[in-house]
Amino acid sequence: MVTLGIDIGSTTSKCALLKDGAEIIATSLYSGGIGTDSPGKALAEVFSSSGYTINEVACSTVTGYGRGSFKGADYQVSELSCHALGGRLIFPKLRTLIDVGGQDAKVILLSESGKMINFLMNDKCAAGTGRFLEVMANVLQLKVGDLEAVAAKSEKPAKISSTCTVFAESEVISQLAGSVPIPDIVAGICESVAARTAALAKRVGVVEQVCMSGGVALNGGVRKALEEALEVEIAFSPLSQLFGAIGAALFAYNKIQAQ
Repeated sequence: MVTLGIDIGSTTSKCALLKDGAEIIATSLYSGGIGTDSPGKALAEVFSSSGYTINEVACSTVTGYGRGSFKGADYQVSELSCHALGGRLIFPKLRTLIDVGGQDAKVILLSESGKMINFLMNDKCAAGTGRFLEVMANVLQLKVGDLEAVAAKSEKPAKISSTCTVFAESEVISQLAGSVPIPDIVAGICESVAARTAALAKRVGVVEQVCMSGGVALNGGVRKALEEALEVEIAFSPLSQLFGAIGAALFAYNKIQAQ
């Protein structure tokens, strides 16, 4: 049985095809979320790469920030549930999932059986999100994907004390003017994101095993800083940005099984 998950975020669109609720057949990811043509492109790619067609899909679920704008899926489900399902499929012993996306950050606490028992979300401020990293990368004339490698060269991370993206941007500009090495500034930026995320996680209560999902999870500088802030090891998967889509496909499978 093949099921489809579609995750339309604020900045990216992802799809996943799942076989029998366990095997990931194909995934796709496109920059551009709600209000763009990226969801359609992601759908086309996941079918093209897998060899399956929409007619072979038994059930589909859409999740994410833009789920309400998508027509054609069998179910619409909160990204909280889908990230938890996707994370648990990849890490069966997962208890705490930290999702840092383009516009918000969420921390989800799971029971031993994988049920969500608590969560907190920060969607009021861009600080501590992927958007924050994008703004800082632009100031430094770097690509977001280069931040991890640059931060690794730091000898003394700079202190980014501002908790507001606008003020932090001014702070980074001042540090550049003061000849603070760029690797130290980037390491400080990663630590700033980690500090905001750690504060959210501590309010929920961190239980191991811990993992990250969302695009920011791909940044090793942030992961390392978050591990230090929380004093736990953070499990990592290259599929972290696709957990929502994978979980949506698993939700669809579970719905069929329950009938």
